[in-house]
Amino acid sequence: MRAIVCGEYGPPEAVLRCEDVEKPTPGDHEVLIKVRAAAVNPLDSHLMKGKPYGARLMLGLTRPRTTRPGRDVAGQVEEVGPKVTRFKPGDEVFGVCRGAFAEYACASEVKLVKKPPSVTFEQAASAPIAGVTALQGLRDKGHLQPGQSVLINGAAGGVGMFAVQIAKSMGAKVTGICSARNVEMVRSLGADRVVDYTKEDFTRTDERYDLLLDCICNHSLSARRRVLTRDGRLVIVGAPPGRTFVGMLASLVKPLVVAPFVSQKLTFFVANICQPDLEILGELMASGKITPVIDRRKGLSAVPQAIHDVATRHVRGKVVVVV
Repeated sequence: MRAIVCGEYGPPEAVLRCEDVEKPTPGDHEVLIKVRAAAVNPLDSHLMKGKPYGARLMLGLTRPRTTRPGRDVAGQVEEVGPKVTRFKPGDEVFGVCRGAFAEYACASEVKLVKKPPSVTFEQAASAPIAGVTALQGLRDKGHLQPGQSVLINGAAGGVGMFAVQIAKSMGAKVTGICSARNVEMVRSLGADRVVDYTKEDFTRTDERYDLLLDCICNHSLSARRRVLTRDGRLVIVGAPPGRTFVGMLASLVKPLVVAPFVSQKLTFFVANICQPDLEILGELMASGKITPVIDRRKGLSAVPQAIHDVATRHVRGKVVVVV
């Protein structure tokens, strides 16, 4: 089968290769998926570049431990392990796995759910990591309630476009921050107000919000706190761009250090991809409350360019690899 392979650290165009590899065999609690679509995430770029360098303590010091990139996946179950109980061959599923940029991939049974018939493979593949991050950030960390106001910084990105729609489905008043070219797109997702950051600095207005979901982290902590109500919440779901490992870690830890001394709630988190929340995303997509924005579709051979585009934030919504 064909698959994208990464055996060393470096830019995607230099280290990614599309090769013929052995078809994987599912373990006891795994299913083998015939991949129909996979989505690109910023995480893919970090894993192959091994940056910031401090991350190599976890990723592998001299070369990546994970040589098969790609996490978000949607496809058909080809084979099931002997202890799998939830799925059978032929089921259409979506979720997360390792090595999604391939014709076949294995995934743990607990990281998949059945795809609603009305949802396309491309839509389903775009949802797991970005959608669950948005859902858990708003619901579990942001404690968003109907009628509250939420500001989404990075509303046109993968997490942001899900967050706008999920927040609206929760009954919130939504303001989205994006560039001029994405204003109409974010408005079409249901945002009540859209701010073009090239014309207006949201941290210098008189508006106050119950929740700031920050997918970009391009302002100081004090500036972000200034836009919150007295009891408002800052939830960080994105890493600051262009930082060293120490700088990135400091920018994420600082809110936790400050939090005990202020009335506002300040936190960051990494999503936990779980079946209940994947099922919620499937229901929201099937009902039309969420419509994933797919910026472009690529084949396996174009994965290096797709990862570069996502890493440089030159996309709106998601980039999907169609297998």
